[in-house]
Amino acid sequence: MPRLIMPLLAVLLVIASGSLALAQKAGGTLKITHRDNPPSASIHEEATISTVMPFMSVYNNLVVFDPKTRQNSIDAIVPDLATEWAWNADGTKLTFKLRDGVKWHDGKPFTSADVKCTWDMVKGGEDSKLRKNPRKS
Repeated sequence: MPRLIMPLLAVLLVIASGSLALAQKAGGTLKITHRDNPPSASIHEEATISTVMPFMSVYNNLVVFDPKTRQNSIDAIVPDLATEWAWNADGTKLTFKLRDGVKWHDGKPFTSADVKCTWDMVKGGEDSKLRKNPRKS
């Protein structure tokens, strides 16, 4: 009988400590392991995991893939800075409704002009201010 007590106590200890690990609290520091030094913090100028992985959590997008889904698909797109979006009748124009009350780090409001500026820059037009653009080709 004493031989059964030790394994039973070990199992109970594992179960008890596991339930403590499930508790979550707000705030804190997210630590990740990363194998590389990013060449820059610009997710628009870089296209590798070395930049995207550490910096995507810093920036917002109009929409994102739902992180709760196991595989990305059109059906798994959820709002971020956009609250809704719709295609026109012939599927050639996509319109986003932007979230109200969003501000930049300096307190200026986030507007459709900001979205247009970013889109034009990423498209690689003549007046693009990107040092390099992995999407240009």
